[in-house]
Amino acid sequence: MATTATPIHVEIWSDVVCPWCYIGKRRFERALEKLADEVQVDYVFRAFQLDPTASMGKTQPVAEAYAKKFGGPERAQVMIDRVTSIAAEEGLEFRLDLALRANTLLAHRLLWLAEQQDSPVPQVALKERLLVAYFHDGLDIGDPDVLAACAAELGFDRDAVAAFLDSAAGLDEVRAEIEQANDLGIAAVPTFVVNGTWAIPGAQDTDTFVNVFRQLRDRIVIESAPACEDDICDV
Repeated sequence: MATTATPIHVEIWSDVVCPWCYIGKRRFERALEKLADEVQVDYVFRAFQLDPTASMGKTQPVAEAYAKKFGGPERAQVMIDRVTSIAAEEGLEFRLDLALRANTLLAHRLLWLAEQQDSPVPQVALKERLLVAYFHDGLDIGDPDVLAACAAELGFDRDAVAAFLDSAAGLDEVRAEIEQANDLGIAAVPTFVVNGTWAIPGAQDTDTFVNVFRQLRDRIVIESAPACEDDICDV
């Protein structure tokens, strides 16, 4: 099978307070580096909220949120230690002792803005900055001022971002992305949807991503080949 670069589109449903989404993002990106000569992947992040009921404008230390979710402080710490260790193996420094759980709707709206054609900053760069803000810097990613500051670091106009977040722009679109996840049966993140057809759930390791994308590449090439019958090929 020839290894010419095959175009592939990936939509990644994730949340900016999801540790496995950050770990999965890094593994996915490393897989793309290994596949640079084989597949041509463009990808976009879609909105998913792990806790859509989180109060707007309020934060909670992540240790407290995990204790409530996982059955007490001891179990929460075990989970924190485990995910921090796995993140470190991928070159990520998690500071979940600083992390503040917040509603992520504004962050998803900002990511939607970065996806638009006239955005001065690629969406992937903003996604990375917001993940660092939450997992390392201990910033409140539900605070519009914090979001505007993060965006300005990358090249957005801070006042324009503040005005955007103060409006309702992008809200319907983000809610539609969240609803689309529900329609696709996505109940956990990260989930990588390839060409609108194949779903790869979870933070797979880099080699698994590589193998899966090679298999999908081969399948796409086969399915897009002309159909031949009786010495005649139909395109």
